[in-house]
Amino acid sequence: MDMKRINAGKLRAIGYDARERILRVEFDDGSAIDYSGVGSEVWRRFSTSGAAWSFYRDNIEEEFAGKRGRAQVDSKRAELEALFKKTGEE
Repeated sequence: MDMKRINAGKLRAIGYDARERILRVEFDDGSAIDYSGVGSEVWRRFSTSGAAWSFYRDNIEEEFAGKRGRAQVDSKRAELEALFKKTGEE
């Protein structure tokens, strides 16, 4: 899933899988929530909103079932750190 980086309230990034109808919301604390059953129109309105944090609170947080997890960025950061780790470092 491609993520769109944003800076709105506690939101850090948002992404959408149209085939699975899953919306992923990543927060500035590294947590993430995947919401199932989200239609493409909700995604379009959310991703283009000038007030994404308010849109999230009003139209997504209470309206859809969410499953908590960790932001994808954390695993990518760990991969990069491992890749660029100095020889002899443990």
